[in-house]
Amino acid sequence: MDNKRGAEDERSRGLAPGEAEQSLTDRQGHPITDNQNIRTIGNRGPSTLENYHFIEKISHFDRERVPERVVHGRGAGAHGYFEAYGKLGDEPVSKYTRAKLFQESGKQTPVFVRFSSVIHGGHSPETLRDPRGFAVKFYTEDGNWDLVGNNLKIFFIRDAMKFPDMVHAFKPDPVTNVQSMERFFDFVSQSPEATHMITFLFSPWGVPANYRQMQGSGVNTYKWVNAEGKGVLVKYHWEPLKQGIRNLTQDEAEKIQAKNFNHATQDLYEAIEKGDYPEWELQVQWMSDDEHPELDFDPLDDTKLWPPEQFPMLPVGKMVLNRNPANYFAEVEQAAFGTGVLVDGLDFSDDKMLQGRTFSYSDTQRYRVGSNYLQLPINAPKKRVATNQRDGQMAFYVDVAPGQNPHINYEPSSLGGLTEADRPGEPHEPLYNAKLTRQKIDRENNFAQAGDTYRKLEQWERDDLIANLVDALGTCTDHIRETMISHFTAADADYGRRVAEGLAAAGSAGNGHVGTKAANDGMEMAAELGHSTDGY
Repeated sequence: MDNKRGAEDERSRGLAPGEAEQSLTDRQGHPITDNQNIRTIGNRGPSTLENYHFIEKISHFDRERVPERVVHGRGAGAHGYFEAYGKLGDEPVSKYTRAKLFQESGKQTPVFVRFSSVIHGGHSPETLRDPRGFAVKFYTEDGNWDLVGNNLKIFFIRDAMKFPDMVHAFKPDPVTNVQSMERFFDFVSQSPEATHMITFLFSPWGVPANYRQMQGSGVNTYKWVNAEGKGVLVKYHWEPLKQGIRNLTQDEAEKIQAKNFNHATQDLYEAIEKGDYPEWELQVQWMSDDEHPELDFDPLDDTKLWPPEQFPMLPVGKMVLNRNPANYFAEVEQAAFGTGVLVDGLDFSDDKMLQGRTFSYSDTQRYRVGSNYLQLPINAPKKRVATNQRDGQMAFYVDVAPGQNPHINYEPSSLGGLTEADRPGEPHEPLYNAKLTRQKIDRENNFAQAGDTYRKLEQWERDDLIANLVDALGTCTDHIRETMISHFTAADADYGRRVAEGLAAAGSAGNGHVGTKAANDGMEMAAELGHSTDGY
């Protein structure tokens, strides 16, 4: 009984501006200012996919009557805090966003971070070539904010429609249950926009030395909204300034894997246990919220980098991880993130991958953890929650407000139920005048940045990239190899030539698996091996 009272006291603390004890929130603790209208293009519709409150509400309703992650299955996590600088570079951050966690210099917000690999399973080696997940849950005074991203700043595809096919191609064959580079490159060769990501992934950037010394990125484009409702486009980047950036060549990764396939999890845990707390600086790029025809790519395209010389990386705060989980399953495994989990002052862009992720992430958490996953301590906001959601599997408590009529689980009502909160600032209302359509973006430019990235790699990085691609393409059929060579050549003539010559010299005889060559040392070797690298 005392534990229940303590939980209720914890949830009842803190009211956001415009929020009263009876105000309606969602399960993340976000005040709901409009519970009548979904978000649409024009008042007649159609609706748009990023209706987070509606999707949370209807998905929970669908599950009111009474499994390992598909991706990001292997992970490690830690607790800490985010400390704001109060500025975006040299300017007051309030010029760009009204999100309260950024406003005051020195303001600290609790966080939980989960690092992961993407394609491989829960007990797979942490030395495999794979993007790494970098997901941060901010427990803000306005409710939770989840910044869900990867170590690399770009992605394979730009349209969410392709995501299930991409994962299927990268996962094991449904017949043999063995991963195949032919399946991998079959998909990639038919998706030329993936060339840039492949260039990073098959270079040493595809195998970070550990979790502490890797970058993080939100990957997708978001928006910041200020008090006047004006929005700008932003990208988020975590930079490990204290630890530095280190990556592994293929040979170095295999030597570590021969002795320790848990090295990254162990490294993070032991560093925190001995007080060597890892730190990252959060840097933000911004641009005006329009199409930017002066660029040779669409700024919403998540296969592209925003050139930092045009859009500088401006610091807004730092994150410190200083506490390990008390129980891996309860905290790391049950931690649930979603790209739709934003607070006031943060918003969605029209990025098609982001909009698809926004539905998928939270929906898969309801399936995997349960319809009441946001009542678990690791996922619950550290502020009051008051909803009309009831029942469902593993409902731990009822989200009632003090004095709320317990008979009323709907809104609007005149009988003592929850009410809408007041708006804390002007709404952001972008204007649309376009057809509803199914089309690719106009400025695909699939190869230019891949070539730029190739040319910026150091010589040892290019050598490792070519060796890894030759090894991986070795078991692919001729037409897949030829298509990939044409993509690399379109990016950079030297790039395509070196891959072609490497395949010819190898007699097209590779083992077809990324990350399978040698043997030797362990976590101690992980501390010695690896190359310090300038951020990109």
